[in-house]
Amino acid sequence: MTMVEHLEELRRRLMVVIAAIAIGAVAGFVISGPALDILRGPLPDEFDTIYFTSPAGAFVAQLKVAGFVGIALAMPVILYQIWRFVTPGLLPGERRMLWPFLLAGLILFGLGVAIGFAIIPYALVFLLGFAREGIEPLLTIDEYIGFVTTLMLVFGLMLQFPIVLIVLSRLGIVTPAWLASRRRWVILLIAIVAAVATPGGDPFSMVVLSLFMYGLFEVTLLVVRALQRNASASGNSGTDVDR
Repeated sequence: MTMVEHLEELRRRLMVVIAAIAIGAVAGFVISGPALDILRGPLPDEFDTIYFTSPAGAFVAQLKVAGFVGIALAMPVILYQIWRFVTPGLLPGERRMLWPFLLAGLILFGLGVAIGFAIIPYALVFLLGFAREGIEPLLTIDEYIGFVTTLMLVFGLMLQFPIVLIVLSRLGIVTPAWLASRRRWVILLIAIVAAVATPGGDPFSMVVLSLFMYGLFEVTLLVVRALQRNASASGNSGTDVDR
């Protein structure tokens, strides 16, 4: 394929992804009421009521919930389109990794969202702990929902990076030895990404995200090495058969 053909293919894939997110967002808007009640669960007891300070505040909050749900529901389509975009560069045997790839991506995304939701109370305790006498927090629904949905989405998306490393390895862009030799740089990059990506700037979320990403990096390194050994063994077996 030429560069223009690759760009055209990318455009088609992006259009499918956008359509899937839009459809999911419609479903998310329908259930945004119960979803808002769930997302308010991590709030401290003293915040039994949260406010909106503009006429569109509550509506904007529901739109944010709808967008988050839309991305979550569209995740299988997103991962599938990514895989289909890179499969022309893979061998027929490697294309059979589609379903494990999708399953692993969905599990990691769900795990990331669950971790993000679980640490919301701790992040709120840290951030709201800076209140002082005469400086009291007044939470608005749109800002709070934006914070929690962003936090969960960041964790869900950041935990997709093992899939990215595996794909890059199968394409021959990176190797296990190259990744292992740059472990210190990986740790530094993970810390920077976690610091930038986590909303609110609380160190608890940043540390938790960094630890999970580094743990997944080490597990991914083992998986990439195993895949490389299997590929080498298959190649040697094919050579022996030819002989």
